Amino acid sequence: MGIRRLEGIFLWYLLCIFVISASAVDIKHLNIWPMPKSVSHGYGNLHLSNEFELRTDGSKFADASSILKDAFKRSIDVVRSTHVIEFNTSKIDPSLVLKGIRVVVSSPSDELQHGTDESYKLHVPARGSPLYAHIEAKTVYGALHGLETFSQVCHYNISSRGIQVHQVPWAIADQPRFSYRGLMLDTSRHYLPIPVIKKVIDSMTYAKLNVLHWHIVDTQSFPLELPSYPKLWNGAYSIPERYTFADGEEIVSYAKRRGINVLAEIDVPGHAESWGVGYPALWPSKDCKQPLDVSNEFTFKLIDGILSDFSKIFKYKFVHLGGDEVNTSCWETTPHVQKWLHKNRMNGSKAYEYFVLRAQKIALSHGYDIINWEETFNNFGKKLNPKTVVHNWLGSGVAQNVVKAGLRCIVSNQDSWYLDHLDALWQGFYSNEPLTNITDPKQQALVLGGEVCAWAEHIDASDIEQTIWPRAAAAAERLWTPYGKLAKDPEKVKSRLSYFRCLLNQRGVAAAPVDGLGREAPIEPASCYLQ
Repeated sequence: MGIRRLEGIFLWYLLCIFVISASAVDIKHLNIWPMPKSVSHGYGNLHLSNEFELRTDGSKFADASSILKDAFKRSIDVVRSTHVIEFNTSKIDPSLVLKGIRVVVSSPSDELQHGTDESYKLHVPARGSPLYAHIEAKTVYGALHGLETFSQVCHYNISSRGIQVHQVPWAIADQPRFSYRGLMLDTSRHYLPIPVIKKVIDSMTYAKLNVLHWHIVDTQSFPLELPSYPKLWNGAYSIPERYTFADGEEIVSYAKRRGINVLAEIDVPGHAESWGVGYPALWPSKDCKQPLDVSNEFTFKLIDGILSDFSKIFKYKFVHLGGDEVNTSCWETTPHVQKWLHKNRMNGSKAYEYFVLRAQKIALSHGYDIINWEETFNNFGKKLNPKTVVHNWLGSGVAQNVVKAGLRCIVSNQDSWYLDHLDALWQGFYSNEPLTNITDPKQQALVLGGEVCAWAEHIDASDIEQTIWPRAAAAAERLWTPYGKLAKDPEKVKSRLSYFRCLLNQRGVAAAPVDGLGREAPIEPASCYLQ
């Protein structure tokens, strides 16, 4: 089926829905998360064929690497995984059996990058023979979102013992509000095994998050192998708690096939004590081990080598250079660094600026735009390279000042979007608005989006899923759904979030109850939908 014909189907169907009744959109009974930009539905039911198939005729996307085919299989697998399917759809009226889904992608490319078009349209008719659902998308990654939404309108019917699509006909036109919708994992404070990271990536797709911010290294450990400087991972906790170079490539590939970019971070010049386990020359002294030695040219040579290696793995246009919580007293009290400061007419704060700006130039030379934590902006302002994205975390009002200065911003203010803050409730995650007090459309466009952060001092493989979910989903809707469709009172979406939390549980994700503090256990025996 050609693209023009599909477009005609969508236009005809949207017109029919509008003419039939405005009451056909019943938000109170929609269990889709995050809420789409535009959605209409009816009240009929279809059966999902036992031989439900993917059709891509008319699509420009050849799917040479099977991104779409694999995503289709995953979507159908999660739909069918909740129960054994006993119903035989070959024995009922074929006009009520959904035979498959036709996906038309207009771009032949599978390139994934910041700003990739993630829009899609989903149409599920009420009757027909043969009967197919339809997804139309500009890119394969929009189609993946369409498949996820489709999976959420499919339900196991306990009477028929088969899968039904409820509330047909459906007409959904959808696209994200923000291009950056992130989740940060910290693998320095506690090592996360690769299967755990992959499972988190899978769960991100259910909420339509699209950036995995990998805070790989920090003061405590350096678990990643880098060929240019192979002794760096001597700073890992142990030999088993390491990632090979190939492991890094695997994580990036796995995420890309699910529509997720991987943002790598090295936090400099502070938060880097573990670097010196393999290369002690990076420490100002044995007694004063961070920030990295600003007076040693080897420090910058090594950063250049790291970013050169990064450029072979991490293809996302941004790299995160940290820059937060830098205490320069180590530089000012170490004799040889003190001498270098005096020679270059710098004090500690000027040396901090010098380090950050020089690291930025190195990153730019490898083709990256830079993300830095907000302290760099608070201290240096417009001295930062114009390609800098400022990552807000300390509090409110920063994003407003950043965009006024003409720089881009990502919001992660710790009072609302830090997952390790177990007293931060889902209502605060839902209500946190990245564009607070930013009314100029040009300045609003400089806010790329936001990110929830799972700092891992008290998180490892044993508790990570219930720490992330369902609170991250509350932020995900804030970042995906148009502002006008977001609930002003979070309690109005509580039942739908509870439903999504139970859906995560059904898909094997250990999401905690909605009520209570982060990762809190159920209080008493009760239905999943009432917790």
